[in-house]
Amino acid sequence: MVEKGKKRGPKYDKIIDAAVVVIAQNGYHQAQVSKIAREAGVADGTIYLYFKNKEDLLISLFQKKMGSFIDKTEEQIANKDNAMDKLFTLIDMHFKHLGSDYELAIVTQLELRQTNKALRAQIGEVLKKYLTLVDHILDEGIKSGLFIEELDIRLARQMIFGTLDETVTNWVMKDHKFDLEALAKPLHNLLINGLSK
Repeated sequence: MVEKGKKRGPKYDKIIDAAVVVIAQNGYHQAQVSKIAREAGVADGTIYLYFKNKEDLLISLFQKKMGSFIDKTEEQIANKDNAMDKLFTLIDMHFKHLGSDYELAIVTQLELRQTNKALRAQIGEVLKKYLTLVDHILDEGIKSGLFIEELDIRLARQMIFGTLDETVTNWVMKDHKFDLEALAKPLHNLLINGLSK
């Protein structure tokens, strides 16, 4: 996921964190490199020691933040006994991760949607690992008899990810006026039990 030869270190992390703040406050197109450099406390030219351009910075931001989140989620899920608990953990961590960082949520839910086709493809590559994690949970649930045998994994994955994504987007659009983390349990119940009695 991380490009070979790319410079790393404390300044890299500071620039990524500054980019989240500046993009969230100004929007991706208005987020000038000079503003990001100022927020990070580095010279404008320093940004280019770590990133090719603003697009590269946006993708790197998503790779770092999403990659770290996926790794933590995988660790937590590995400790759970069954697919239902694993699915709850995934939902809970998704809401906790974005619910605790409103600026990052603005970037992932709004700003990443306005990008060009090439950027969307790179974002899709990062998301693949997360979607594969969902697939593994569903597959395990089917094999253990917790989920129905005829479950369409692809469709269920789209439904789960789409529901999580839309819930976070709604939270962002409503200026985080409700408790996102508190929705993990009811959402898990809805996904597991559906709409039947």
